[in-house]
Amino acid sequence: MTFYVLYIILFVAALILVAACSSKLAGWLNVPVLLLYLLVGMLAKWRFGGALDASNPFIGNINKTANIVGSVALAFILFAGGLETWWRGVRPILFRGGLLASAGVALTALLVGAFTYQMQGRGYTFAGCLLLGAIISSTDAAAVFAVLRGRGVALTRRLQNLLEFESGSNDPMAAFLTLFVVSMLTGTGGAYWTVVPEFAVRTGVGITTGLLCGRVMVRLFNKIDFEYDGLYYVLGIGTVLFTYSVSELVHGNGFMAVYVCGMTMGNSKFMFRNSFVRFHDGICWLMQVMLFTTLGFLVNPGHFGEVWWRAVTVALFLMLVARPLAVFLCLVGSSFSWRERLFISWVGLRGGAPIMLATIPLMAFGKPGGSSPVDVNLVFTVVFLIVILSVLIQGSTLMPLARWLKLDRPFRARPRAPLAFDYTDALKGEMHEFDIADRHAGKRLADLGLPKGALVLLIHRTARYFVPHGHTVLTVGDTLMILAEEPVLAKVWDALNDSTKKEDIHHEDGHHHT
Repeated sequence: MTFYVLYIILFVAALILVAACSSKLAGWLNVPVLLLYLLVGMLAKWRFGGALDASNPFIGNINKTANIVGSVALAFILFAGGLETWWRGVRPILFRGGLLASAGVALTALLVGAFTYQMQGRGYTFAGCLLLGAIISSTDAAAVFAVLRGRGVALTRRLQNLLEFESGSNDPMAAFLTLFVVSMLTGTGGAYWTVVPEFAVRTGVGITTGLLCGRVMVRLFNKIDFEYDGLYYVLGIGTVLFTYSVSELVHGNGFMAVYVCGMTMGNSKFMFRNSFVRFHDGICWLMQVMLFTTLGFLVNPGHFGEVWWRAVTVALFLMLVARPLAVFLCLVGSSFSWRERLFISWVGLRGGAPIMLATIPLMAFGKPGGSSPVDVNLVFTVVFLIVILSVLIQGSTLMPLARWLKLDRPFRARPRAPLAFDYTDALKGEMHEFDIADRHAGKRLADLGLPKGALVLLIHRTARYFVPHGHTVLTVGDTLMILAEEPVLAKVWDALNDSTKKEDIHHEDGHHHT
């Protein structure tokens, strides 16, 4: 193995280590974590760019390679998002979230395209300007909550459910629009009016494929009984790749399929479910690194001086006009207050999706010596700058805006629990965490009236856990870690329920809280 290859391996290893420590590193440097990946990508191009070009037979077409890497990475990110999407919380906002993820994305793309067309003047086709709008039309769940959770903000439950569902399900619409506009530019697409029926068909096929794959995989996880537990995680990787590829082969939306597959599995019981979710949470971070590093590697800093003013103008229009207008129109007649609608409008953080989508026109029109109806290299640079501006401006102001609008709720940083239970065929119970309401403070544990079969394993108080007994006196802020089967947990909810409704109970990191 040559010294040069070892040097590349060392660089990749360092990149993975930085990715694992990125949340802490970003806090120390007070820089949004996603920007670090962009800078790493630019550094990689400066150092290794000469070895990675289209003439290298090992790499082949770098644009095509980047598109494949981006598609796979985005599939894993959406699958992880689906795993942590709680159906019980999504159900009340399903219609509005779906409207934002479809009509909202289309309207955003149309507004940005029309604005860019007017700003550019004659000499630019509307389809070429619409391409930029389609690429940056969707929000990014991983980027949004990397910023929110990294700064210790907890949103109200209904608002967080809407943002998570919209961000996780709007990438398929943006991908479809980008592919449709590219086909229009190449002369292989149909008329504009075919967008709606074609998207409906592809989305329907994707949802159906995701549901079927999710249910089949849940049964497979529970029946196969591997001798080595680690193979369940390998099976999960195959699940993502299989679901995405099958959906695309049957002309469905692969991104929608993996998201629905993840949601189906995340709301089902299967072997080692909690560990499986944590594993894919780590994979999601690694894929985020790949996406942003790819964007940094493909961009040409020499184009910054030519397009910076255009990127700033489009970014401001996107943040201040296009996104808010789309949100307010989609939420007309809803129960969301004006403060919630204003915050949803501002949570339009751009991240991983534009990275992958921007490689599609590069792959279609970026061939050396080929003619192109649009300067895709400049479009890619504009996308790069818009992502940076979105992360810097919106990412740094989300926390103050949530607090100013009084939409946040008290954030409790819970220490890592010393116990972790997983669903297996030998243990049918689940471990949930319940916060003690004020009316239970001062009572003994034995006086709570918990149903038979509910075992209180630990109590979290201030910064520690301890093993309780029947005479333990409860205080405000205590959290009970209870192990029980699902029918018994329903009775526990009734016994401990105060002002919190059952619909507000959600799961995080394999545990449930109320």
